[in-house]
Amino acid sequence: MDLKDLIIGTVFLFQSTVGILGNFSLLTSYLFNYYSKHTIKTTNLILTHLFTANFLILLSKGLLHTMQTFGLKGFINDFGCKFLLYIQRLGRNMSISTTCFLSVFQAITISPRTSFSMSLKLKSPNHIGLFTSLWWILYMALNLIFPVYMYNKENRKNLTHKNHFKHCSTVVHDDFISSLYTAFIVLPEILFSFIIIWSSSSMVVVLYMHRQSIQHIHSINIGSRTSPESRATHRILALVSTFIGFYALSSILQGYIALVYNPGWWLVNITAIISICFPTLGPFVMNHDSTRPRLSFL
Repeated sequence: MDLKDLIIGTVFLFQSTVGILGNFSLLTSYLFNYYSKHTIKTTNLILTHLFTANFLILLSKGLLHTMQTFGLKGFINDFGCKFLLYIQRLGRNMSISTTCFLSVFQAITISPRTSFSMSLKLKSPNHIGLFTSLWWILYMALNLIFPVYMYNKENRKNLTHKNHFKHCSTVVHDDFISSLYTAFIVLPEILFSFIIIWSSSSMVVVLYMHRQSIQHIHSINIGSRTSPESRATHRILALVSTFIGFYALSSILQGYIALVYNPGWWLVNITAIISICFPTLGPFVMNHDSTRPRLSFL
């Protein structure tokens, strides 16, 4: 085994292990809390879906690339390879969409008390579970289109497809499938990213305005301690910068790889590492305290 394969494989293994343990531990804690109390808060419900999506990404992509870099070619067949790629895409789509739901729901929760916002606060918790479940079903169906189309195309052309694990994640260049993927997957991801930026920015503005309005109270009661608004702002900025930074960079690199017919070894592996950074770091950025800022003053 080459030294570069050993280094990249070790990085994948470390990322996957840390991310899987982090997401699985928080996921089980939320589920245990739900079964013990028979109720779950809306934020925790969204996080349950988010950690499930992150778990799927790390389990599929981490396993795929770890075996690839360590040279385990015969460990998985062509069907298993395509199934892991399907789970990987499904997890990525749901991770982005549920992060968007989380950001929008938190923005609605701390928004000023107007008649419109109060209506959203009352109605949104009842529909979050339904919307999230519908997104799971939608992305399951959409991601089935691509392997089925490519399988039928290969059969029509009577191609003998010889699979090697090293080329398991190679991008297939097809104008129709690329347009379909862009319309139903890439564009919604871009839209979700802009919504996350907008909702996070609105939360930061609301927190800043509230801090300014009661600054004299903080100065009397808590002295030099960091205010709850500042802590919540830092957590929001940490979440959005982690999400946008890693997912935006991975999307750009994946788009470049899709346009290049023979991408370099380092480019493919560095892109894969960056793409699972957010699922790995997510549980540590969005722990119990950071995902539910103590905004009792609101």
